[in-house]
Amino acid sequence: MSDNQHRNPYQPHDPAARQDPYGRPDPYAPQEPYVPQDPYAPRPQQSAQAPYGRPAHAASPQQPGQDPYGRQYGQQQYGREAYGQQQYGQRPQHARQQPQQPQQPQQPAPQPPYGHDGHRLPSAEPSQLPPQHQSARPAEDTYGRAHPQQARPAPATPAAKPPLPTPPVSSAPLAANQRARAEGRSPIIPPGIQPAALTAGLALLLALTAPLGRPVLAVPVALLQAVTAAGWFRLNGMWPARQGIALAFLAGLTTDAALLATDRESAPLVGIGTLGVWCLLVLVLQLRNRSSADERMYALTAGLTSTALVVLAAGQLAASPHAVVVGAAGAAVATLARALPLPGPASVGVSLVAAAGAGIAAGQLTGLGASGALLGLAAGGCALIGLRVASYDYPSRFVHLTAGVALPLALAAPAVYVLGRTLG
Repeated sequence: MSDNQHRNPYQPHDPAARQDPYGRPDPYAPQEPYVPQDPYAPRPQQSAQAPYGRPAHAASPQQPGQDPYGRQYGQQQYGREAYGQQQYGQRPQHARQQPQQPQQPQQPAPQPPYGHDGHRLPSAEPSQLPPQHQSARPAEDTYGRAHPQQARPAPATPAAKPPLPTPPVSSAPLAANQRARAEGRSPIIPPGIQPAALTAGLALLLALTAPLGRPVLAVPVALLQAVTAAGWFRLNGMWPARQGIALAFLAGLTTDAALLATDRESAPLVGIGTLGVWCLLVLVLQLRNRSSADERMYALTAGLTSTALVVLAAGQLAASPHAVVVGAAGAAVATLARALPLPGPASVGVSLVAAAGAGIAAGQLTGLGASGALLGLAAGGCALIGLRVASYDYPSRFVHLTAGVALPLALAAPAVYVLGRTLG
């Protein structure tokens, strides 16, 4: 097959005819093989030639490294850098000049602390460094920002707590029991002469109303029961305790009514029956209490004891009139003698002797004779026990005026009833 059959119809036969009239290279001409170039090698200076083969303007001077249009070599039309044409360590110059920011004065590089001979340089001593090197400025990065570890503020020390306000000290004088507790003295504080006088007055009422009949005697007995109920709850630190006091006083009134309705021989059965019923009532009352177990137990024992004392005080109604007179005289005299400022053992002895003498005197008036001394001595001993109970655990003045007044006569009632029936 001839060469004319494989010839490109669009390729001219004459090589000179393939020359572009505008000076552009032939795209079908054989090209040189590709040789990789070092991107960091400097570009050779090329002659400025106008596009399309036209000569460059002679009036426009060209700077080295620029084309006839004032562009840098390796820069495209829109200011983009040609890949691989930028030299290392140089930044491209854009057509638009950015506003130059004021440059900060550069600090001189610090000298090494040791010279080439191994000796320490005198300028590297901390004391001889410039002030800017000795300041406590935090380290800065290349953008002027402080180092995050050094810029962190120091933790604030906790402020000292203000002292707690002291409770105001009251200028009022302390009571006798409070002063004794503060001084660490004995918790036994006797009631004194005033409660003893009240006890003697109440005993006198019993002695005067006893010969008049049981209904008249029931009035001072009810008063004695009311003071006993209130004083016992206050002695145990339970105040106001209205329900407990009311329940105990109601037990005393019920016992008085039952004794007035029956004969004297039925007094023990009346007392036991009243105590049985009122114990159940006290238990039911404590079931409604929402306090802790210890407080409920304490309230239960206080309620039962107060009820028992009030029922025992009703024994004055069950005793004979002569025994009530002798017993009241012995309890009153023993209480007054105990209030005298005497030493402890001597005061007790004097009180018992005085009670026996009062019993003898009252027995001579009532017909009991010398047997009244025994009754007066027993009543006086029970009265001293009541005074001792009312004096325990730093009692207040209110306790002295209630429990200190009623307990001597309330505890003397069983002895008056038993010895009065025995001595006949």
